[in-house]
Amino acid sequence: MSTLATPTPASATTPAPALPRLISAFFSTKGELYSAILAGVWLFFGFVLHKFAGWPRGDVLIWASLALGLIHGIRAAGEALLEKKVDIDVLMVVGAIAAAAIGHPEDGALLLFLFVLAGALEDLAMARTKREVEALHKLMPTEATVLRNNEWVEASPESLALGERVKIKPGQKAPADCRLVQGATEMDQSAITGESMPRTVKEGDELFAGTINLDDPVEAIVLRRASESSLQKILSLVTTAREQREPVQQVIDRLSQPYSIGVMLISAAVFLIWWLALARPFEDAVYTAITLLIVASPCALIIATPTATLSAIARGARSGVLFKGGQAITRLSNIGAVCFDKTGTLTMGRPRLEQVHAVAWSDGKELLSLAAAIEGESTHPIAAAIREAAVIRGIAPSTALRSITHTTGRGMSAKLPIGDTEVEVRLGSRAHTDEVTPVCLRNRVHDVLSTIQNRGQIGVVIAVDHPGDERSIESATVGQAAVLIMSDAVRPGARELVTRFHALGVKPVKMLTGDNKVTAERVATSLGLDAFEAEMLPQDKLDAVARLKNDLKHHAQTTGDTHLGVAVIGDGVNDAPALAAADVSVAIGSIGSDAALESADIVLLSDDLGTVPWAVALARRARGTVRANIIFALSVIALMGLATLVGSLTGHRVPLGIGVLAHEGGTLLVVLNSLRLLWLANPNDARA
Repeated sequence: MSTLATPTPASATTPAPALPRLISAFFSTKGELYSAILAGVWLFFGFVLHKFAGWPRGDVLIWASLALGLIHGIRAAGEALLEKKVDIDVLMVVGAIAAAAIGHPEDGALLLFLFVLAGALEDLAMARTKREVEALHKLMPTEATVLRNNEWVEASPESLALGERVKIKPGQKAPADCRLVQGATEMDQSAITGESMPRTVKEGDELFAGTINLDDPVEAIVLRRASESSLQKILSLVTTAREQREPVQQVIDRLSQPYSIGVMLISAAVFLIWWLALARPFEDAVYTAITLLIVASPCALIIATPTATLSAIARGARSGVLFKGGQAITRLSNIGAVCFDKTGTLTMGRPRLEQVHAVAWSDGKELLSLAAAIEGESTHPIAAAIREAAVIRGIAPSTALRSITHTTGRGMSAKLPIGDTEVEVRLGSRAHTDEVTPVCLRNRVHDVLSTIQNRGQIGVVIAVDHPGDERSIESATVGQAAVLIMSDAVRPGARELVTRFHALGVKPVKMLTGDNKVTAERVATSLGLDAFEAEMLPQDKLDAVARLKNDLKHHAQTTGDTHLGVAVIGDGVNDAPALAAADVSVAIGSIGSDAALESADIVLLSDDLGTVPWAVALARRARGTVRANIIFALSVIALMGLATLVGSLTGHRVPLGIGVLAHEGGTLLVVLNSLRLLWLANPNDARA
């Protein structure tokens, strides 16, 4: 015998590993969806060709549709029977087979087509597990530079011990909660507090884990281990709040087992009574029992919820509102109060230059040109606002500036050639610019700054020094100063929120923000909000939502109001715990963090907040549609079931065709009623 092994053909080994993957894909959620669509196409063309075109072989497509539906239906029914349950899966298979057995395979195919389709769509819509936790984990720092044995080494944040010295370079995240001991810089801590502006930190200040160093390298001492950091606490808050939420069970799930068993038992009892007790012919007893099983088949009842839900989801998506499943729609319809974050939610989350307030004879154009030039390379939000304002006003950045420098926490400086000398230009805080601001203008600059700060706006000063030599003054900008007035603009639709929410009976409309009280009060007053709370950390927001829930419950006890839910609308990681604790949560998708988007039930895909009250109206209409669908479906089942029994007893047997027509007609009406949601008008669409 040869020692050489016989080569194995590639075709003999390939199918083995591919077959399990193919079977798994076929029975996956997407596999069920594609199968249902294919079965529906076969059923449609088969029915048209057989019934209307007179092609006898058209029923082949109908039987093929039935067979494809049975593959998925029998699998689901088999799993239920293995668990010793008789649910709607079992009833659907029995009903479909019974319909085919008495010569109506199209009815059985339709039942299975709608059943499999509804199940697949529900699974896709509700597929959301632990992604919110994964999104938060992405924000956790992954590296740390720590001083060990008199050398800076790279280490994992989890290995840091209390009291160790760490270095945070520009662009890096703070690896743990720590205290600054050397240097000064600006930190982006929006992930923790939601502040729109970077925070200037100096020696002695505390830094939160996950906040980002925007400027100079600094050194700090670890205060808390990575597992006990502020960001880790937020992660824990999200997880705990999500676990405390009680899942809302669908009506059809609660009724599935008793209803299915009841229909099966009643149909069997009718057969036995008709055949044995009433001595009806065997065929007549079977006919009556099968007719009852078909008219009592809960197809319309099964699709009453998913068709309305999917119509609402589709309509919402057209207007930039993404519902993450039917439960989100139900919860949104039940809200009686709403809480908004400020920065990035009610406002755009970034400063905009509203006015160049020149304090002397300049019109401000030259000063804005200098400001755009001095901030030309900066990544600071204020720098971006200045450059954007210059572009909008058609003002080109000056090309004359030299030696541009940055002073951490204070501002920018540069040299401006004037004749044979140079004068200093400074942009930044009052303390940074006072030295070069002409003495005669300083009090006016201080007054303007005080006024706008009391209004909750941001003031940045640009000043050009005077050389002290009258012969070298050749520019209108010398000896000038201006205050660049900035504010965080409100989002489109924000000003109509209160009126529209009140019209829906949603009150209070409240703002919860980590920003300072002055700024928060300005925004709340301008929008006419019912209430606001400022300078809040994530735990504070969580507590505020809990208090509002209790207030609504007490209010309901005296008024009988059934809208008891609290909606929270936010965009940042600091909002994630409150979003998770709310009865329904809405995230701003265009600029929202991954954590807020994943923990939210609803995502607003546009910047227009006016779609939120409309979404509430859509959700309430959808809930009303579901209720009407269920009542109608149960009424058809009860009336046709009664007619089947009474007609058979009185000698006026209900033809199976009439039963099928009532069943399919009821299903069609339920679908049409749900599709009406697709045409619900949204005034924001016209405005957009």
